[in-house]
Amino acid sequence: MEPSEYTEGRTFVEVISEKYSPENFPYRRGPGMGVVVVPTAGSQGSPMKDRLNLPSVLVLNGCGISRAGDQTEIAAFCSHVMELDLSHNKLQDWHEISKIISNIPNLEFLNLSSNPLAGTTLEPQCAEAFSRVRRLVLNNTRVSWDSVLLLTREIPELEELFLCLNEYSSVSASSVACPTLRLLHITDNSLHDWTEVRKFGSLFPSLDTLVMANNNLASIQDSKDILQRLFPNLRSINLHNSGLNRWEDIEKLNFFPKLEEVRLQGIPLLQTYTNAERRSLMIAQLPSVSLLNGSVVTDSEREDAERFFIRYYLDYPEEELPCSAKKSAFFRNFLMTQQLSVVSEERRRGSTGAWLRILWTGVTSTTSNSTFPRPKKWFWILGGRGPNWCQSPSMTQR
Repeated sequence: MEPSEYTEGRTFVEVISEKYSPENFPYRRGPGMGVVVVPTAGSQGSPMKDRLNLPSVLVLNGCGISRAGDQTEIAAFCSHVMELDLSHNKLQDWHEISKIISNIPNLEFLNLSSNPLAGTTLEPQCAEAFSRVRRLVLNNTRVSWDSVLLLTREIPELEELFLCLNEYSSVSASSVACPTLRLLHITDNSLHDWTEVRKFGSLFPSLDTLVMANNNLASIQDSKDILQRLFPNLRSINLHNSGLNRWEDIEKLNFFPKLEEVRLQGIPLLQTYTNAERRSLMIAQLPSVSLLNGSVVTDSEREDAERFFIRYYLDYPEEELPCSAKKSAFFRNFLMTQQLSVVSEERRRGSTGAWLRILWTGVTSTTSNSTFPRPKKWFWILGGRGPNWCQSPSMTQR
């Protein structure tokens, strides 16, 4: 490429004409292979050949594209295209981008990563061209948050949004939600405060997966009621390399009602533990999580982790225990005070197949420092949504 050509950039039309010409991209049969497209008419002096072997997935990354070119030729050759990768090009004008995608009527996936979009203004008429896109990648574009909000309003069926490496330290709320978004990938930004993350809940009420690695998030500040209301459908969260340093923040993950997958590595809280200790303590405090750091949590692993959890904190002072261990310590002290025998039993819970691990105690007397009434029977359950004291209706059967 000549220096002057690199500086000015190339057109989208020029690049597809060169890359997908019969000489460079021979026609091949089979799924995902080239599709012969013969234009019905071409303009005089067009760089297009008589025919192009265009696949439905166009990969044009790093081709020096800065402009659209002839829109009639884009429409003629790209009507069947469904996925378009324009990453690492020189596109810095939303008008030129809209000229390209407005002439690709079946476009569902668009990757604009690493194009210099910082400081550019996205106007509503340009944003309308994105209306058919379902998956949008804007990594490392420095696109403004206002432009992101405009796009979410103009794309009625947006499902996946990638906003990594855009230097966001704060985000603004919007009065218009994007109810279709399922995946938000916003790693490697500077979102330290949970008050910013909270806004994603109201903006994306159907959010299923939130990937927030490398943001140095300091803590999870909301209560159970607020987390349940803001993230009712969140199934997976990635907080790798965040700044979480309290067990209370880990326990708050249990407040997301549908959460089943957690990725949490490289956080200050876990630095002093061995790998085995980290996993066991995390599993014990996340009873509904079935996938931790990419690995399935089996029933036997959970049982071992819960036993390890109790043993690990057995000799800790009360003030140093995480919340979920304090009841366990209280249970230990109660047993020591009352000098009761303990029987361990496992029962399968209904049709769910989950195991309840029960420690039965027969309480026949009380002391001044006990909170349990004398004739009652109590047992300790590990499972479900976490450890709980429960009153037994009868202790005649064990």
